[in-house]
Amino acid sequence: MAPAPSGLLEEAEIKNVRNKELVQARREQICDAALELFLEKGFASTTVRDICARSGVNQASIYDYIANKNDILRRVLNQLWFREDVPSLPDIFKDTSLTLEEAFAHYFRETWRKKRKSTLLVYRAVPHMPVEDRRAMRARDVALIKSVAAELEKRAGRSAEPGETEVLANALIFLSAFAPMRDWLLKEVPEETMIRTISAGAAAMVREILSNQNGAYCDPADQKTIK
Repeated sequence: MAPAPSGLLEEAEIKNVRNKELVQARREQICDAALELFLEKGFASTTVRDICARSGVNQASIYDYIANKNDILRRVLNQLWFREDVPSLPDIFKDTSLTLEEAFAHYFRETWRKKRKSTLLVYRAVPHMPVEDRRAMRARDVALIKSVAAELEKRAGRSAEPGETEVLANALIFLSAFAPMRDWLLKEVPEETMIRTISAGAAAMVREILSNQNGAYCDPADQKTIK
């Protein structure tokens, strides 16, 4: 296996073909076809033969570019689920010029638009992953939850009950899957309406749980106490 960059899943190291441009092109063909098939048929029901037929890559040569179906899944997730052009929730929270509603709106807008297919894939495919991949995914999510929890407490200037902020952080991260997993019921609702509504709900949860003893939450974005 090739050493994985920080936070990514390990991809198989295959050097059968020396032409790097050809390897890149073929892997893109394979991963694009696999993503659509995984979403249409499910990871378990999709075969390498299916992927070859959809991608146009010959079955006799596909293993010059990938090791197996799990290797394809790792590559797809590394490209789409772990993409670097989508800001993480902890990084967004660090901008204290944004109100909670604005921070959540930015987060949901980016994830819903850019990670829609990979969100569906993750929730459907994780149960079929090898144990080591599930452990890596879990470790990454645990670290993300802790980071979100820390930023929430930093913004509020106080700590919640033990474990409470982590549960809150987990729920907030899960809301990033709301549109991809539920929009089949809300196709006629404008995206911005969903973003505004879910952002307001998320902000209300934060203020309720991290309010002080007087029942108030101090928002550093507007420097006023919200009761």
